[in-house]
Amino acid sequence: MAGVARGYVYGCVTEGVGPLSAPPRSRYGAAYRGSVANGDLARNLRRLRRLASLTQEELAERSGISVDVIRRLEQRRKHSARLPTLHALANGLGVELTTLLGDPPAVAADGESDGPRFVAMRRAIMPVLGAPGPRPPGPGFSLDRLREQIAEGWSQYHAAEFDTVLKSLPDLITDARSATVTGDYDTRGAGFAALGKVLQLSGHVGVRMGRTDLALIALERAIGAAEKSGDPLLAPMVVNSVAWTYQRQGRLDDALHVALRAADDITSGGHAGTADGLKVWGALTMSAATSAARGNEYQRAAELMAGAEKEATRVAALPTGSDSRMVSVFSPTSVRIERVRLAVQYGHPEEALELAKGIRLSKDTPPSWRTWLLLDVARAHTDLGDAAGAVKTLESLRRTAPTWMRHHTLAVAIVRDLRTLPNRPAGLGALAEFLGVGDHEESTRRRPRGPGRTRAAAL
Repeated sequence: MAGVARGYVYGCVTEGVGPLSAPPRSRYGAAYRGSVANGDLARNLRRLRRLASLTQEELAERSGISVDVIRRLEQRRKHSARLPTLHALANGLGVELTTLLGDPPAVAADGESDGPRFVAMRRAIMPVLGAPGPRPPGPGFSLDRLREQIAEGWSQYHAAEFDTVLKSLPDLITDARSATVTGDYDTRGAGFAALGKVLQLSGHVGVRMGRTDLALIALERAIGAAEKSGDPLLAPMVVNSVAWTYQRQGRLDDALHVALRAADDITSGGHAGTADGLKVWGALTMSAATSAARGNEYQRAAELMAGAEKEATRVAALPTGSDSRMVSVFSPTSVRIERVRLAVQYGHPEEALELAKGIRLSKDTPPSWRTWLLLDVARAHTDLGDAAGAVKTLESLRRTAPTWMRHHTLAVAIVRDLRTLPNRPAGLGALAEFLGVGDHEESTRRRPRGPGRTRAAAL
């Protein structure tokens, strides 16, 4: 069905091309001696280790971090760790560093764990049991306008305007459901496509808010709608979102399997001959590479990324179709961005900085992708002990994507590390103020022990 709306496949992380290896301990070294304080660290570390079915000793072996450090972190006898230590623990667990640190709330808190807006989204995704089916849309309804609203919702999501998206989702889902019960076969198919896209968007918001189980419910229903849309690319795009959600849950084998199967379906179905089809295939392949890398299948990840990078050069020469806001992100630039990310994550900061030099971001690069690139460049500078380079990069991020910067604990972690240096680089104070990292944190950590404080509590 021509012209059916599609959306970004966001959140896929891929592995770089070339020989890959686990991050060498000497690479992390002691280039700087910062510390990261995070109240959720103990809980997240213990939960992720158990999800991975690892003992503390097994995690120590996989990460190269002593079992004593792991034990003290989990027992809250040690409340901070250097960023390189956290890198190694995240790699040992097979998760993103931000997953270990704990993502900050994506939507402004209102004092409730599930405020009225979030409850409204739940109800829209999962209508009450026994509720009547959708009603046909009322007078003045426009499917084209609904598509535009959904596309704008994706743009707002990529601009980190999560609260705005959350407000609009219930009505968008209701309108999309109405569009599936009116008009002829093609019109209803277009309605199912709109429903698939808005449910996919709901799934992404759910992930960003830490509700991955609700996200999977939304995404499974999005696939059901996509299969009735007549668009052969829509279901595979939603599958990519499912793979990303599995990654966030630590289900790396599941994420790898579903991504590879969907990518193969695109190829076998003859859908990789258009720009849209190739972009969906590429996003799925990069997602599979990420899962492989985190599962310590480094050679497989390298092969998948090599294939993705080769195919990405064909995108510009193929016929295009959909709204650029509604198509999977896949291009030579996006592949390079992901290579930078994984080079940093797996302990190759020099390679990451070299890769980043060749990246030219276009105006349609989503702010979320710009954010990850600049954060990873800042991480690379920090790993190499280049505090001034890290601050300069974070200042650039603040200018180009200030809202996204506030939504990443990694930015806070880097700034906290840099603030422990004896000679703080110029500009660091302004960044700390912007992110809410104040001197009170250091005074709390350095406060002398009183008579009632035990040594364990002071660690």
